[in-house]
Amino acid sequence: MRNPVELLSRHDEASIGSASVLPRQAFAKRVYEINPLQDPRWDRLVERHHLASVFHSANWLRALRSTYGYDAVAVSTNPPDAELSNAVLFCRVESWLTGRRYVSLPFSDHCDPLVDSAGELDQLLLHMNRKVNEAGWAYVEIRPTVFDPCDATGLGKSDTYYHHRLDLHKSAEELFHDFHKDCVQRKIRRAEREKLRYEEGRSEAQLEEFYRLMVTTRRRQGLPPQPMDWFRGLIASFGDSLKIRVAMKDDTPVAGILTLSHKNCMTYKYGCSDAKFNNLGGTPLLFWKAIEDAKANGLEELDLGRSDIDNLGLVAFKEHWGASRSLVNYWRYPKTNPTNPTAWTMRLGHKIASVLPQWSLKAIGGVVYPHIG
Repeated sequence: MRNPVELLSRHDEASIGSASVLPRQAFAKRVYEINPLQDPRWDRLVERHHLASVFHSANWLRALRSTYGYDAVAVSTNPPDAELSNAVLFCRVESWLTGRRYVSLPFSDHCDPLVDSAGELDQLLLHMNRKVNEAGWAYVEIRPTVFDPCDATGLGKSDTYYHHRLDLHKSAEELFHDFHKDCVQRKIRRAEREKLRYEEGRSEAQLEEFYRLMVTTRRRQGLPPQPMDWFRGLIASFGDSLKIRVAMKDDTPVAGILTLSHKNCMTYKYGCSDAKFNNLGGTPLLFWKAIEDAKANGLEELDLGRSDIDNLGLVAFKEHWGASRSLVNYWRYPKTNPTNPTAWTMRLGHKIASVLPQWSLKAIGGVVYPHIG
């Protein structure tokens, strides 16, 4: 963590809270705001920046806008007549229930600021802090994996997760050899012995199979599912870069996962299963098929997403595949906020899941998710 005095020497009159204000000194650079879905420079920045992920892509932003109405904005020190070399991406989430806030980025496991130094990040965050203060918004949140904000920005940790990535540079045979013998290898072989049928695609029929499993899984977890329109929006935005993968026992779907491909990475985003058939190895089979697909297409990494630190079963599952673990901190300004949409949704979901039929649970999901972000 850098010395706040070093940051103060570079910035001018940026409010970082009701109790403290940075001294009057010259900003290093002016900050500009752009619409990433209208500015052609955005796609070029995402294509070349080493920290860009699927969550920075125009496909992801279009799905967020079409389903939930979230408008995207990026802030950069580059003027309109210059190519983008840095930016931090946000969506505006405006909710009468959970407040107005800037989130980088809704429903995204992580979203790195596209910067090359911590100093660039701090300056852009100070600009966002002023916007929050001046407009009376609830907070601004970032979800970086690399650069952490300086203390003087006023951001504090709001959540911490594990993040797992699987390096795909080894051959498929070497990768398989490294999988946990009992928890992965034998389960894949069990799925093959059970003659589970593998399907992949993005047809409406495959989406409906996947979504039925998703509703079942979310109910088991005590949460409402995201609306079907969200998955349709992802399919419309990503096209061939999205795959629904379903394992079938005879004509019965037993497990499903949804993956997104972007640049050199495949991202596992959603998974679901029918617990009655978990012993058949459907989920391990689907991950192995996804890895084989990624290898066949020359991809270099499988992003397995975030996990709650106390979800020991999910953490162990990902590490049985040989994935490497890191910590991801979410940061907010102001540091504390009484409204935590994720915690609020968890409480609501656990209360309603045990008493409502599935059709009601789906309806609840359609109502609450636009407020979560």
